[in-house]
Amino acid sequence: MKKLINSVDGVVTDALAGMAAAHPDSLRVDEAQHIIYRATPKDMGKVAIVSGGGSGHEPLHGGFVGTGMLDAACAGEIFTSPVPDQVSAATAAVDRGAGVLHIVKNYTGDVMNFDMAAELVAAESGIEVATVVTADDVAVEDSLYTAGRRGVGVTVIVEKIAGAAAEEGRTLAEVAAVAKRTSEAGRSMGVALTSCTVPANGKPSFDLPDDEIEIGIGIHGEPGRRREKIASASEIAARLTAPILEELPAGDGHGVIAFLNGMGASPLLELYLMYGEVARILKDTGIKVERSLVGNYITSLDMAGCSLTLVRADEEMLRLWDAPVNTPGLRWGV
Repeated sequence: MKKLINSVDGVVTDALAGMAAAHPDSLRVDEAQHIIYRATPKDMGKVAIVSGGGSGHEPLHGGFVGTGMLDAACAGEIFTSPVPDQVSAATAAVDRGAGVLHIVKNYTGDVMNFDMAAELVAAESGIEVATVVTADDVAVEDSLYTAGRRGVGVTVIVEKIAGAAAEEGRTLAEVAAVAKRTSEAGRSMGVALTSCTVPANGKPSFDLPDDEIEIGIGIHGEPGRRREKIASASEIAARLTAPILEELPAGDGHGVIAFLNGMGASPLLELYLMYGEVARILKDTGIKVERSLVGNYITSLDMAGCSLTLVRADEEMLRLWDAPVNTPGLRWGV
């Protein structure tokens, strides 16, 4: 194993210290509790948003803390859910008197621990908490980590759109409603060219021969729908796009937000190439791409591969997507 680390046990803490050093004016990092906060809280009377999950998916979630997205993110150990005490501490710290929205990927530990945290906060401080769970992966119905579908790429889009709604001063119910609508409008599918290597394990999480790919892989290395021989980018794009389009909600005259996400090790050269293939398929299918995003945003350590997320976007979603955002991982309009 070759990793730029000091020790296996200190990977997350050391990375958070580096994040704090890199963004001293915009982020405040609680290294003891592994929580990333905005350096300057938003105005009183606005809804706050908290998300989080296992580390190893950077920039998700800590890289999306800032104006227009999250108020705090809780970092678990590598591929491990944050604990209830982390989430409750973050929730209590960021509340600005209008309640807090939790955005949670559909993994059993994440859902359970965020639920427990919401109960703790309600009992101890009376802060109102709403929860939206993302479950957009069409690859499998259940996995090693979930009951139901996995929450993957749509999480980034939900965090952006909900964050913009909160910045506008909307109520907790209104912010939760647009987040839920966005989540339900999204579908995702991924492919792995290689496994990832968890530092604590010191070896690849699964064996994938050089001439094979895994279609429908999860972001923790969970198995997908099937294993196939390596194919051209155009063929892989078709295999990702087809099952998404089968389930994509009907449109109301608008097209989609198309998100081609890297899993960590595939270069942008390949990601843009893949996006071009996806864009061609969507054009041939008659689906308009309203907005696009290409790059590494929800990764799986050093896994090579990509995922595709399509969100059937209405006018309100597009307006909130376009709203200013200023975070380490996503920035425009400022």
